[in-house]
Amino acid sequence: MNINIEQTILRNLLVNEEFMRRVLPFVKPDYFEGTYQKLFKEVGKYVSKYNKLPTLESFKVEIDSAESFNDEQYRHAVEILPEIFRTEKIDEQWLLDTTEKWCQDRALYNAIMEGISIIDGKHKTLTKNALPDILTQALGVTFDTNVGHDYLENVSERYDFYHTTEDKIPFDIDLLNEITKGGLSNKSLNIALAGTGVGKSLFMCHVAANALSQGKNVLYITMEMSEERIAERIDANLLDIPIDQIEHLSKQMFVERVARLKKKTSGKLIIKEYPTGAANSNHFRALLNELKLKKSFEPDIVFIDYLNICASSRMKMGGAVNSYAYIKAIAEELRGLAVEFAVPLVSATQTTRSGYTSSDPGLEDTSESFGLPATADLMFALVSTEEMEQNGQIAIKQLKNRYNDPNKNKRFLVGIDRSKMRLYDVDPGNQDLVQDVPAFDNSEVNERFSDFKL
Repeated sequence: MNINIEQTILRNLLVNEEFMRRVLPFVKPDYFEGTYQKLFKEVGKYVSKYNKLPTLESFKVEIDSAESFNDEQYRHAVEILPEIFRTEKIDEQWLLDTTEKWCQDRALYNAIMEGISIIDGKHKTLTKNALPDILTQALGVTFDTNVGHDYLENVSERYDFYHTTEDKIPFDIDLLNEITKGGLSNKSLNIALAGTGVGKSLFMCHVAANALSQGKNVLYITMEMSEERIAERIDANLLDIPIDQIEHLSKQMFVERVARLKKKTSGKLIIKEYPTGAANSNHFRALLNELKLKKSFEPDIVFIDYLNICASSRMKMGGAVNSYAYIKAIAEELRGLAVEFAVPLVSATQTTRSGYTSSDPGLEDTSESFGLPATADLMFALVSTEEMEQNGQIAIKQLKNRYNDPNKNKRFLVGIDRSKMRLYDVDPGNQDLVQDVPAFDNSEVNERFSDFKL
């Protein structure tokens, strides 16, 4: 242990107010040892109580009245106080960088020692399952000095933000890109509303396949179908094969097609299955951290199939908790997860009984909770009728949109190929929901996957 750096940090916490205010919120008492830890705690108490730095005399009085020092620590503290309160000129940036590195080293050391006690079975509360979180938190120690946007002072930064092109994940459907101004944004919750069998999972599988073809890392969490069934749908989409024909391919032909796809994308797709109604945002958070540690996999977009069969990490259904509060809690937790990991999160929800038979569903047709659309950034309904099915079409109706004006292209058609689990653009001349004209594929999707034709 380098005693000098501890003493240097403690000295500047006591005599350098700017340094103290930038650093004190991030430094923990357990980074110090012995007398220095006791003195640091007293610094924290004094600043918290008086919101200013102590003088040598006032700090000595605080130490005299503290009961946490033993005799040896008290003698040592009194001995080094004059040295600690000695002011000297020092490079501020060097001091900040050195203090941050010291805190990171101490946090990692403490995490390793705590991990050893857990492995030895000596920890009173934690189990081995807590090890990834402990190490992740230790490795994430940093001095983040951003405490909010100052409206009047941060004018230049705000102007630059307005003129910065946002990194989005685009769709391969023109009108979806138009209503979202180029695709899905990070830190957003995007919800598809549809009845049973209309195409919630098909929509999410298609968007997941498109993201993978763009070279993005995709995480698909399923609680309704098995991992293999989701993969089968994405195979049909990406390999351009009817889903009922995949099983008739020889193993060599199937492996070759996937190998050719692998050469065309730098992204990865991970599909993870959880039991229906048993997983919540804490499970998903642990999965994301585990994938990062074990596979160096960080998703660019996350799909959860689907929201209504997730569990809440904050409350249990029943008693005083009704469906409105419960589903809203799940939506808030999932959106919080999207913000925490800076990814777009895509999920789906069921319509009510009346919404299932309606060709013009609204927000009021959201099953179980109106609190869900209140939380979502983008919410749209997938609508299918017999006429649309005959024409190979499905309608999308905007219900809520934080990306753009929801009244622009409020309702439009896209083509649907259920055999290949794929969506595609409809000719602009066919954007008339009452016109009985078959849709056709005018997108680049066939060209993109032309190499995979049987």
